[in-house]
Amino acid sequence: MIRSDIIRGHLDSIILRLISEKDRYGYEISKEISTRTNNRFHIKEATLYAVFQRLEKKELIESYYGDISKGGKRKYYQITTLGKAYLKEIAEEWKETKEIIDLFMEGI
Repeated sequence: MIRSDIIRGHLDSIILRLISEKDRYGYEISKEISTRTNNRFHIKEATLYAVFQRLEKKELIESYYGDISKGGKRKYYQITTLGKAYLKEIAEEWKETKEIIDLFMEGI
């Protein structure tokens, strides 16, 4: 299991990426993160909803209520045009950051 502080600074980009693929609701995002990481990383519900609030405040995502399911109405999140541009920007930043860190970590 990876330390959560290592990933904490990248949660916005991870969640934006998942929402950019399709509109999603909170539990779905949480499960998708666990699945894609082979259960090596789990996001706490409180953390996830704090990220949603932050991204909505920055107008990078929007929320809406979907149809009623077994548990009631689900709140879905969708990426905005501004969010797509921001995601592209941070993806490029990540590539450059990864290249720099790899320079120092190769061969260990």
